Amino acid sequence: MEELPVETTLYSLSASAPTMPAERRDGDRHLTLFRVGSVNIGDRRELCLIKNISAGGMMIRAYCTVANGERLTVELKSGQPIAGNVTWVRDQTVGVAFDEPIDVIEVLSASMEGPRPRMPRIEVDCHATVREGASTFRMRACDVSQGGIKVATSVVMPKGADVVVTLPGLPPLPGVVRWMEEGFGGITYNRLLPLPVLVGWLQETRGTLRAVG
Repeated sequence: MEELPVETTLYSLSASAPTMPAERRDGDRHLTLFRVGSVNIGDRRELCLIKNISAGGMMIRAYCTVANGERLTVELKSGQPIAGNVTWVRDQTVGVAFDEPIDVIEVLSASMEGPRPRMPRIEVDCHATVREGASTFRMRACDVSQGGIKVATSVVMPKGADVVVTLPGLPPLPGVVRWMEEGFGGITYNRLLPLPVLVGWLQETRGTLRAVG
Protein backbone atom coordinates (compact mmCIF):
# COMPACT_ATOMS: atom_id res chain seq x y z
CA MET A 1 0.00 0.00 0.00
CA GLU A 2 1.37 3.42 -0.98
CA GLU A 3 2.20 5.64 1.99
CA LEU A 4 0.94 9.18 1.35
CA PRO A 5 2.21 12.38 3.00
CA VAL A 6 -0.03 13.22 5.96
CA GLU A 7 -1.37 16.79 6.09
CA THR A 8 -2.43 17.89 9.57
CA THR A 9 -3.13 21.27 11.16
CA LEU A 10 -0.05 23.46 10.82
CA TYR A 11 0.87 25.82 13.68
CA SER A 12 3.03 28.80 12.76
CA LEU A 13 4.89 31.30 14.95
CA SER A 14 4.46 33.95 12.26
CA ALA A 15 2.72 37.19 13.25
CA SER A 16 1.00 37.31 9.83
CA ALA A 17 -2.30 35.70 8.90
CA PRO A 18 -2.07 32.82 6.39
CA THR A 19 -2.23 33.90 2.74
CA MET A 20 -4.16 32.18 -0.01
CA PRO A 21 -2.26 29.00 -0.97
CA ALA A 22 -1.29 28.10 -4.50
CA GLU A 23 -3.59 25.78 -6.40
CA ARG A 24 -2.70 22.14 -5.78
CA ARG A 25 -2.15 20.01 -8.85
CA ASP A 26 -4.64 17.21 -9.47
CA GLY A 27 -1.85 14.66 -9.08
CA ASP A 28 -0.99 15.77 -5.54
CA ARG A 29 -2.39 13.35 -2.97
CA HIS A 30 -2.30 13.76 0.80
CA LEU A 31 -3.99 12.13 3.77
CA THR A 32 -5.63 15.04 5.62
CA LEU A 33 -6.22 14.97 9.38
CA PHE A 34 -7.10 18.52 10.41
CA ARG A 35 -8.10 19.74 13.87
CA VAL A 36 -11.84 20.29 14.32
CA GLY A 37 -13.21 23.65 15.46
CA SER A 38 -16.39 25.66 15.13
CA VAL A 39 -17.12 28.94 13.39
CA ASN A 40 -19.69 31.43 14.68
CA ILE A 41 -21.16 33.99 12.25
CA GLY A 42 -23.99 35.99 13.76
CA ASP A 43 -26.40 33.44 15.19
CA ARG A 44 -24.98 30.58 13.08
CA ARG A 45 -22.64 28.00 14.55
CA GLU A 46 -21.04 25.46 12.19
CA LEU A 47 -18.16 23.00 12.30
CA CYS A 48 -14.93 23.79 10.50
CA LEU A 49 -11.48 22.27 10.07
CA ILE A 50 -8.40 24.22 11.16
CA LYS A 51 -5.85 23.90 8.35
CA ASN A 52 -3.29 26.49 9.50
CA ILE A 53 -3.08 28.71 12.58
CA SER A 54 -0.55 31.47 13.28
CA ALA A 55 -0.27 34.28 15.79
CA GLY A 56 -2.02 36.61 13.35
CA GLY A 57 -4.74 34.44 11.85
CA MET A 58 -5.85 31.07 10.56
CA MET A 59 -6.89 29.19 7.46
CA ILE A 60 -10.02 27.08 7.84
CA ARG A 61 -12.16 24.77 5.76
CA ALA A 62 -15.70 26.03 6.33
CA TYR A 63 -18.87 23.99 5.92
CA CYS A 64 -21.11 27.04 5.58
CA THR A 65 -21.28 30.11 3.35
CA VAL A 66 -18.70 32.72 4.37
CA ALA A 67 -18.27 36.09 2.66
CA ASN A 68 -15.08 38.09 2.25
CA GLY A 69 -14.87 40.82 4.92
CA GLU A 70 -17.33 39.08 7.23
CA ARG A 71 -16.89 39.14 11.00
CA LEU A 72 -16.70 35.79 12.74
CA THR A 73 -15.42 33.92 15.76
CA VAL A 74 -13.54 30.65 15.51
CA GLU A 75 -13.56 28.38 18.52
CA LEU A 76 -10.98 25.67 18.99
CA LYS A 77 -11.89 22.35 20.58
CA SER A 78 -10.52 23.67 23.89
CA GLY A 79 -13.37 26.22 23.89
CA GLN A 80 -11.12 29.21 23.21
CA PRO A 81 -12.98 31.76 21.02
CA ILE A 82 -10.90 33.91 18.67
CA ALA A 83 -12.49 36.85 16.84
CA GLY A 84 -11.43 38.15 13.44
CA ASN A 85 -12.28 39.19 9.90
CA VAL A 86 -12.42 37.09 6.74
CA THR A 87 -9.64 38.31 4.43
CA TRP A 88 -10.11 35.92 1.50
CA VAL A 89 -12.30 33.02 0.37
CA ARG A 90 -11.60 30.31 -2.20
CA ASP A 91 -14.21 27.57 -2.46
CA GLN A 92 -14.53 26.25 1.12
CA THR A 93 -11.11 27.51 2.23
CA VAL A 94 -11.23 30.76 4.21
CA GLY A 95 -8.48 33.08 5.49
CA VAL A 96 -9.10 34.84 8.81
CA ALA A 97 -7.10 37.70 10.36
CA PHE A 98 -7.40 37.90 14.15
CA ASP A 99 -8.34 41.12 15.94
CA GLU A 100 -5.46 40.56 18.35
CA PRO A 101 -2.40 38.30 18.01
CA ILE A 102 -2.56 35.03 19.92
CA ASP A 103 0.18 33.01 21.62
CA VAL A 104 0.51 29.93 19.41
CA ILE A 105 2.71 28.12 21.92
CA GLU A 106 0.02 28.64 24.57
CA VAL A 107 -2.51 27.09 22.19
CA LEU A 108 -0.16 24.14 21.73
CA SER A 109 0.31 23.82 25.48
CA ALA A 110 -3.46 23.53 25.91
CA SER A 111 -3.30 20.43 23.74
CA MET A 112 -1.48 18.64 26.55
CA GLU A 113 -4.67 18.68 28.67
CA GLY A 114 -7.18 15.92 28.01
CA PRO A 115 -7.52 13.80 24.85
CA ARG A 116 -5.33 14.79 21.92
CA PRO A 117 -6.79 13.39 18.67
CA ARG A 118 -4.14 14.83 16.34
CA MET A 119 -0.43 15.44 16.79
CA PRO A 120 0.21 19.13 16.08
CA ARG A 121 2.65 20.19 13.37
CA ILE A 122 4.61 23.39 13.97
CA GLU A 123 6.06 25.46 11.14
CA VAL A 124 9.76 26.19 11.71
CA ASP A 125 12.69 27.49 9.70
CA CYS A 126 15.95 26.12 11.03
CA HIS A 127 18.67 23.70 10.03
CA ALA A 128 18.50 19.98 10.70
CA THR A 129 21.23 17.37 10.43
CA VAL A 130 20.16 14.03 8.98
CA ARG A 131 22.54 11.07 9.14
CA GLU A 132 22.00 8.05 6.91
CA GLY A 133 24.63 5.38 7.49
CA ALA A 134 28.06 7.00 7.14
CA SER A 135 26.68 10.06 5.33
CA THR A 136 25.52 13.23 7.10
CA PHE A 137 23.42 15.89 5.36
CA ARG A 138 22.44 19.41 6.38
CA MET A 139 18.81 20.14 5.52
CA ARG A 140 16.19 22.79 6.26
CA ALA A 141 13.44 21.85 8.71
CA CYS A 142 10.04 23.04 7.43
CA ASP A 143 7.79 21.72 10.17
CA VAL A 144 8.10 19.41 13.14
CA SER A 145 5.75 17.33 15.26
CA GLN A 146 5.95 14.77 18.01
CA GLY A 147 6.04 12.04 15.40
CA GLY A 148 8.39 13.38 12.75
CA ILE A 149 9.75 16.17 10.61
CA LYS A 150 9.36 17.60 7.12
CA VAL A 151 12.60 18.74 5.50
CA ALA A 152 13.57 20.63 2.36
CA THR A 153 16.58 19.06 0.66
CA SER A 154 18.19 18.37 -2.69
CA VAL A 155 19.30 14.98 -1.35
CA VAL A 156 17.15 12.04 -2.43
CA MET A 157 17.07 9.44 0.32
CA PRO A 158 15.48 6.03 -0.30
CA LYS A 159 12.07 5.44 1.27
CA GLY A 160 12.41 3.19 4.27
CA ALA A 161 15.98 4.29 5.00
CA ASP A 162 16.99 4.41 8.66
CA VAL A 163 18.20 7.89 9.64
CA VAL A 164 19.03 9.97 12.71
CA VAL A 165 17.67 13.54 12.86
CA THR A 166 19.32 16.23 14.99
CA LEU A 167 17.70 19.62 15.58
CA PRO A 168 19.49 22.40 17.50
CA GLY A 169 18.61 22.02 21.17
CA LEU A 170 17.15 18.50 20.91
CA PRO A 171 18.84 15.10 21.28
CA PRO A 172 19.38 12.96 18.16
CA LEU A 173 16.13 11.28 17.08
CA PRO A 174 16.29 7.98 15.15
CA GLY A 175 13.68 7.64 12.43
CA VAL A 176 12.69 6.32 9.02
CA VAL A 177 12.26 8.13 5.68
CA ARG A 178 8.58 7.85 4.73
CA TRP A 179 8.34 9.93 1.55
CA MET A 180 10.38 12.10 -0.81
CA GLU A 181 8.68 14.47 -3.24
CA GLU A 182 9.99 17.40 -5.30
CA GLY A 183 12.69 18.62 -2.96
CA PHE A 184 10.91 17.74 0.28
CA GLY A 185 10.96 14.68 2.50
CA GLY A 186 9.07 13.27 5.45
CA ILE A 187 10.78 11.41 8.30
CA THR A 188 8.91 9.55 11.04
CA TYR A 189 10.61 9.19 14.43
CA ASN A 190 10.91 5.69 15.89
CA ARG A 191 9.57 7.02 19.19
CA LEU A 192 7.20 9.92 19.80
CA LEU A 193 8.74 13.11 21.14
CA PRO A 194 6.76 13.99 24.30
CA LEU A 195 4.59 17.07 23.74
CA PRO A 196 5.96 18.88 26.85
CA VAL A 197 9.48 18.45 25.40
CA LEU A 198 8.36 19.82 22.03
CA VAL A 199 6.57 22.81 23.59
CA GLY A 200 9.53 23.51 25.91
CA TRP A 201 11.88 23.46 22.92
CA LEU A 202 9.65 25.93 21.08
CA GLN A 203 9.55 28.24 24.10
CA GLU A 204 13.35 28.20 24.42
CA THR A 205 13.99 28.79 20.72
CA ARG A 206 10.98 30.97 19.86
CA GLY A 207 13.08 33.83 18.50
CA THR A 208 15.19 31.75 16.13
CA LEU A 209 12.28 29.62 14.91
CA ARG A 210 9.79 32.43 14.24
CA ALA A 211 8.71 32.10 10.62
CA VAL A 212 8.85 35.14 8.41
CA GLY A 213 5.34 36.13 7.31
